[in-house]
Amino acid sequence: MIKNNIFKLCGFGLVSCLALTACSDDFLQDKQNYDYVDPSVYNDFEGAQLRVNDVYTRCLPDANSGANWKNTSTGTNDELAKCTEEYSGFGEFVNPQIELTIDMGTAPTDYFFGSMNNVRENTYGHIRNINDAIAGISGSTLTQEQKDELLGQLYFFRAWRYYNMVKLYGGVPIVTEVQDPVEGIVNPRRSTKECIEFILSDLDKAAKMLVASTMESQPEWGRVTTGTALALKGRVLLLWASPLFNRADDPSRWQNAYQTMKAELDSINACGYGLYTEADNVNGSAFANMFNQRGVCSEAVFVTLYNNSTIDGDQAKNNSWERGIRPANTSGSGKTASAMLIDMFPMADGKRPATTDTYTKLEASSYAYDSEHPFMNRDPRFYRTFRFPGFRWAYRGNSTILNDDANNPLYDNGTNYELWNYVWYTSAEDRDNDNSSNEYAADNLLQSNSGVMICKRSDDLDINDTPLYGEFAASKTESGFRYSAAPYMEIRYAEVLLNLAEAACGAGHMDEAVEYLKQVRMRAGYTGDCGLQASLSSDKAACMSAILYERQIEFAYEGKRFDDMRRWLLFDGGANFNQIEGAPSTWTLTGWGGNTCTWLGFKPFNGQRRENMEFRVNNDHNNGLGGTTFDSDPLLNVERCAAVDLRVADLNSQLETLKSWYDQYLVRKMKKGDSRDQNQVNLFINYRPKYYILGIPRGAQSNMKAVEQTIGWDDYNNGHANGTFDPLAE
Repeated sequence: MIKNNIFKLCGFGLVSCLALTACSDDFLQDKQNYDYVDPSVYNDFEGAQLRVNDVYTRCLPDANSGANWKNTSTGTNDELAKCTEEYSGFGEFVNPQIELTIDMGTAPTDYFFGSMNNVRENTYGHIRNINDAIAGISGSTLTQEQKDELLGQLYFFRAWRYYNMVKLYGGVPIVTEVQDPVEGIVNPRRSTKECIEFILSDLDKAAKMLVASTMESQPEWGRVTTGTALALKGRVLLLWASPLFNRADDPSRWQNAYQTMKAELDSINACGYGLYTEADNVNGSAFANMFNQRGVCSEAVFVTLYNNSTIDGDQAKNNSWERGIRPANTSGSGKTASAMLIDMFPMADGKRPATTDTYTKLEASSYAYDSEHPFMNRDPRFYRTFRFPGFRWAYRGNSTILNDDANNPLYDNGTNYELWNYVWYTSAEDRDNDNSSNEYAADNLLQSNSGVMICKRSDDLDINDTPLYGEFAASKTESGFRYSAAPYMEIRYAEVLLNLAEAACGAGHMDEAVEYLKQVRMRAGYTGDCGLQASLSSDKAACMSAILYERQIEFAYEGKRFDDMRRWLLFDGGANFNQIEGAPSTWTLTGWGGNTCTWLGFKPFNGQRRENMEFRVNNDHNNGLGGTTFDSDPLLNVERCAAVDLRVADLNSQLETLKSWYDQYLVRKMKKGDSRDQNQVNLFINYRPKYYILGIPRGAQSNMKAVEQTIGWDDYNNGHANGTFDPLAE
């Protein structure tokens, strides 16, 4: 239904040009203060659309940014992702040595407000511009059809901005009209329930208004649709039903979420969305290739588009993800996966490794987990998420020219690139020290080895022969993957199905939940029962556990895990709300047996730590020791086995060959992940119960005097007394 026509998101400068002919001499001052737009702009469809495009520019998720006040987490190792199993290194909310307050030095990242006194750089400035556009278009001379097309998009983005605040802070001030910053305006926090209802109302408006332009005709690719609005609505309903805000497990919330999502699935499908599939799905290639679609992709329900333009300024909108994950000897920087997630990924039969003590209500795999060779017998998505030494990772480009380093391996200009990032050490002491950084990796990677690397969402030449990074840059001043046009999908169709599966399970329809799980797993390459145990249809806790496990695997390194862990209180099971100063009795978790982790069979994340892994030359080869240069590799003259090629359907024989090579030359080494104290004693994850619902940042409080602080957080406006706002009160 969606036509392949990427629309250009314009900066606000183009809108302001339209307004200059009809504004006062004070326009520049007005614009500086208020982002003023002359109302006459809205009487012209193109002018009004530019204003809407400006909202896209400001509000779309950005794959190049970590989570902050304007951006959701998108899979990079930001402060939120480092609070999950995906990355090691304490994120700000799990650091046991620092308790966060609103004071400078111990304040968490501002996910609420943004810069003061700058309408372009704070949340309510964005909302103000959306409200201005809503008012301007509503009062314009455009046709009703034109108004609906534009207003539907604006209502969606207003809901999106509020959702991102409410999921972290609970109730916030609701502002629906343009308000100039004058003394006397008071916008108190509203209850979380009111905010949820407001968000749902905006999404219902958006979905209805966008029917004609997105269901009855083909919208431009990249614009939000009726399906986009309904998909976000499902996410909001799920948030409201989850233990974070539903401490008593009110069944009506689950039933409402289930009935609504199920009824609206047909409308999402009618917009052209569905699981991305390929006729020849080899070793999970369809799962991998959906991230590399140049044009319309059925999976992309809410998407941010990029281009591979090399022109600076408004024209260039590049995605830096590929550049960030590729090995250093191909111009990238590499991202290291935590050993925790690698070790807990499902096995080839779809079941959890028997060695993991997480998700214990799910059946263990019949495959024995080989920790020395973690790549053996795994879920198809495993090979599309991680890269080990001895795997192909093809690209197109000359890495020796790019870095002016003739020692970088060419591998036929990248078309046959193989990752060989095994390491050696310069001394036995360093070799045997899990905290030593004196290791050097093969193929001129040297000290940029990155351990086991993340390859999720990679533009792999083996599955996409027309790379989205276009021409590989070939100078020291550029980066080969810098100009990628890979889209970023904030909501995928797989999430639509898994949201519905979770709601169905919560409402007691486990058999339906299992069917949605199967759809997602079949796309990954499973058949039959897809590795799902028979008891899921009758055991609610096991079914919900299976859904959360599936979400963790399907959306790994896509920025979704932290929100799921918060929704389900997976840090401590929600058993410690009574430790929050001033917490009322209604905050006590009474549903799920008083502890979601126990109910799910999930090992609480608190008290654990994440380590990393690497593969070093074993002691049979010069004691695993070498020098500091690429040609001091102890295995330099050893013939390597054929690298694993995921294009070849017979994966097992290739993995067996690689396993034999590892047995001769390499050994797994644990590398320190999370921090230790000054005496090198291990520290352990500690997510404090007050973090489940954050306090309003000090900067926002100082500029919004009427805004109450959240219970459990100190109130800057009241001498740092305990907050009084109850985000669970209705």
